[in-house]
Amino acid sequence: MFQHHLLLIYRNFKKYKSSFFINLIGLSAGLTCALLIYLWVSDEAQMDHFHAKSSQLYQLMENEQTESGITTTDQTAGILAEALAKEMPEVEDAVAASPAYWIAETKLSAKNEMGVRGGGLFAGKDFFKVFSYPLISGNINQVLTARNSIVVSEQLAMKLFHTTDVLGKEVVWENADMADENHALISGVFKAIPTSSSVQFDFVVSLQVVMGPSSPLLSWGNHGPNTFIVLKKGADPETLNAKLKSFMKTKGENRRELSIRPYAKGYLYDQYENGKQVGGRIEYVKLFALIAIFILSIACVNFMNLATARAAVRMKEVGIKKVMGASRQSLILQYLGESVLLTCLSLFFSLLFVELLLPQFNVLTGKHLFLHFDWKLIWTLTGITIFTGLISGSYPALYLSGFNPAAALKGKLSYSMGELWTRQGLVVFQFTLSVILIVCVLVVYKQIEFVQHTQVGYKKDNVLYIESDGKLKENPGAFIAEIRNIPGVMNASSIDKRFIGDLKSTVGYFNWEGRDPKRVIKFQFAGINSGLIETMGMQMAGGRSFSSKFGADSTKIIINEAGIKMMGLKNPIGKIFSLWHKELQIIGIVKDVHFESMHEIVKPMFFLYNSKQASRIMVQIKAGREKEAITELQQRYQNFNPGAGMVYRFLDQDFQSQYVAENRISLLSRYFAGLAILISCLGLFGLASFTAQRKLKEIGVRKVLGASEWGIIYSLSKDFVKPVLIAIVIALPLSYIITKHWLDTFAYRIDLQVWYFAGAGFLALFISWLTVSLQAIRAGLKNPVECLRDE
Repeated sequence: MFQHHLLLIYRNFKKYKSSFFINLIGLSAGLTCALLIYLWVSDEAQMDHFHAKSSQLYQLMENEQTESGITTTDQTAGILAEALAKEMPEVEDAVAASPAYWIAETKLSAKNEMGVRGGGLFAGKDFFKVFSYPLISGNINQVLTARNSIVVSEQLAMKLFHTTDVLGKEVVWENADMADENHALISGVFKAIPTSSSVQFDFVVSLQVVMGPSSPLLSWGNHGPNTFIVLKKGADPETLNAKLKSFMKTKGENRRELSIRPYAKGYLYDQYENGKQVGGRIEYVKLFALIAIFILSIACVNFMNLATARAAVRMKEVGIKKVMGASRQSLILQYLGESVLLTCLSLFFSLLFVELLLPQFNVLTGKHLFLHFDWKLIWTLTGITIFTGLISGSYPALYLSGFNPAAALKGKLSYSMGELWTRQGLVVFQFTLSVILIVCVLVVYKQIEFVQHTQVGYKKDNVLYIESDGKLKENPGAFIAEIRNIPGVMNASSIDKRFIGDLKSTVGYFNWEGRDPKRVIKFQFAGINSGLIETMGMQMAGGRSFSSKFGADSTKIIINEAGIKMMGLKNPIGKIFSLWHKELQIIGIVKDVHFESMHEIVKPMFFLYNSKQASRIMVQIKAGREKEAITELQQRYQNFNPGAGMVYRFLDQDFQSQYVAENRISLLSRYFAGLAILISCLGLFGLASFTAQRKLKEIGVRKVLGASEWGIIYSLSKDFVKPVLIAIVIALPLSYIITKHWLDTFAYRIDLQVWYFAGAGFLALFISWLTVSLQAIRAGLKNPVECLRDE
């Protein structure tokens, strides 16, 4: 019997080739899209879950009440980890580690070997006990106990020594933010960091390097490294959270409150608003999971439409089978079998497409995804295939098996309003999803365009920076003075921080005339050389910038507009700003600059004069002179820093890196929206085919009675305008809600324009008209004789 059903299915596929291939293409495309998104979502969801103590591993978060509301940060007091380990019985282990950007660009060298660059971490002695980064060599309890110890990755060991047998060997490392070279002995080697780790690093050095006896990080009033804890088995996180609420008060910090969050959740849930977790990358995971469901649903609807469109052709087949004794259950089984088998074939092709598309998909997503047929994937594929087959085949199976045998054999079936509304409802469903996707793609594109073209307050084009290391750090002023004379270099200066990545440092302990002592304002800050504001193309709203013309500006300060506004100062030029027990005179107000992404509001910020310490040398180059200017820069750099290669990067690259996720979402959304529209059009083609088939005799009668061909084409086409219009009416308010929710994650965003929604609706209407026009024209041009004959 099973072989008989397979034979019938094969014959039906062969007989209705057009429907078969359209269904195959639609389901294959839908499954391909769903599988690619599944691989991406799975990879995102498993980030940081590889640690052996993942279920017990938590990160400390800190809320602080400030003038602008409750601010949340993962940077805590440097001595917090040690205190928690001693004072909280629920804590099994605790460790402090620096954020990755502290020593992101570091030069490492070994004896008789050229230096290499890598990113590292400062970490406490229990780092490798808390986190599962397996060591190839070294003892996890001892590798970071000494101040001069360093643990390197196996890749870094190979680059420096061409072997991983490196215990006890010396490494010299220096960073633009560190005053001197650091000599360290390798105490351990760890395996390559898995791609499922949200933090990537090449080496780890002892936190004692930056937390010596006189370090400000030892103060409870400071913010510095991240703090991680491992709870004891059976310990209740909520009980610990309740204790942590008042913990900082016992240390004299009344405005700060601690809490814990599962470390593995930090990657997806990293956005906070007024002290509450409000989302993060999880929003994109949900979005693409929803898109996968949308597209797979549209593909299933296609099958339903095309199957019912062929019902008039298959009615006699059903009638004969019923007369011969076939039960409705057996017919349902046959038609569901057709659907499931077609889905299996589609799965086969979709796996081929996924394998072909994965390299390019990895480029788009910045990941290293691959098809690994473990049991999880096999069960997922099986579930998706069976579910898709049953859903797509359910309505056609119930519909076809329900034909009255006598009416079916006569070729006379009545079509109820319910059946008509069901088919049109399927089209409404498809185009509702398609219109929502069109609007979302358009809004995402316009917001990214807005971000990239909005004046951020500084010049990001034709401005490069050079990492300051080696002998260059000894006298950055002389190097800056020399490169200003290079043809094509318009200006040059220096800054003691990494502009895009290192402005998270904040300070809240300062005073000024008329300050309310109850108000807490957090300022970002940076030390800059004279000419930095001009080199960056920043604008002064009042006063002046730092300049050698006025002598030493070490007792002066420049504040941005947001800071002046928050302070409530009127006529601030010349007033005194007390900071770190030092009185500074306000000499300038700089216009607000978006150093952070448009997701964040411009925060209060001040600049101090610092001509001696330079983390980065900033260079403004004349447009069109980049190549020769960079060549000359490299030569001058070699003169100042012999044996070292100049590492440089343009600011616009850093600017774009802030919107990597949004750019990827924008690009992927366009592909997926186009795919959804294409599949929807296949479904509409199926419904047009059904309608033309059902109205064949009506068309013949109309033509005999004198109806024109264009009149018939119009009559057929207008039937499809209604469901698409209904879809547009339903989709537009839904798309407004979705896009507004996404735009609300940006502090600076576009306004939703009416034409975004009107344009999406018109596009959907136009595409649907193009889709059905071919069927309508074919039906309208048919010979009336062919339309009226029964056989």
